[in-house]
Amino acid sequence: MISSQARSDAQVLWDHHLMHHDPRPCSVAVGLGSHDLQVADTAANLFRRGMMPLIVFTGATSRTTRDRMPRGEAVHYRERALELGVPGSAVLVEPRARNTGENIRFSRALLEEAGVDVSSVLLISKPYEERRAHATARKLWPGVEFVSASPRMTFEEYLASIQDDQLVIDMLVGALQRLMIYPAQGFMVRDPLPDEVAAAYERLRRAGFTSRLVAEGSDADR
Repeated sequence: MISSQARSDAQVLWDHHLMHHDPRPCSVAVGLGSHDLQVADTAANLFRRGMMPLIVFTGATSRTTRDRMPRGEAVHYRERALELGVPGSAVLVEPRARNTGENIRFSRALLEEAGVDVSSVLLISKPYEERRAHATARKLWPGVEFVSASPRMTFEEYLASIQDDQLVIDMLVGALQRLMIYPAQGFMVRDPLPDEVAAAYERLRRAGFTSRLVAEGSDADR
């Protein structure tokens, strides 16, 4: 049972992870692989709205996706987008990336190889990965404008969709830790961390929401 304090603190982290951008037309979209097919649904919806002419889905597999996405996250995302009406000619697949940094670097290389002129990127991710993806992209892909997007839902709606409150809160805490430690390692730019967000993170960490934390100095999941 998740305490009311933990749920309140998790809501603070959820709100911080969101960039609160309004989607607008971009040169291309990059859909970051994960366990959540709603990222592909969001990409398909934004494509139908004319927000981008091309989508790159990026991602191999991880410990949380190898069973449910055995062909790789990017491949399953592509299949989902095609089911939702996106033409195959509008989708590129980057199947090797195993962390956020590789998502960005490998997608950038794929687009350069394809001769696609990129001035702006619609970054599509899980809601609580928006800020992390944005900070990573700004570090690794300078000179490009980034607009963040994710499935539009509240924290409570997301909990209901995943049906594993502990896992979701662990993910929120892990994503916040990366925002704190990865800038010093050169993996992303540093964003200001409000005091109330830092305090909520510390309470959740002390309460045991730690399964997605990484050892400081590790780059295994950047």
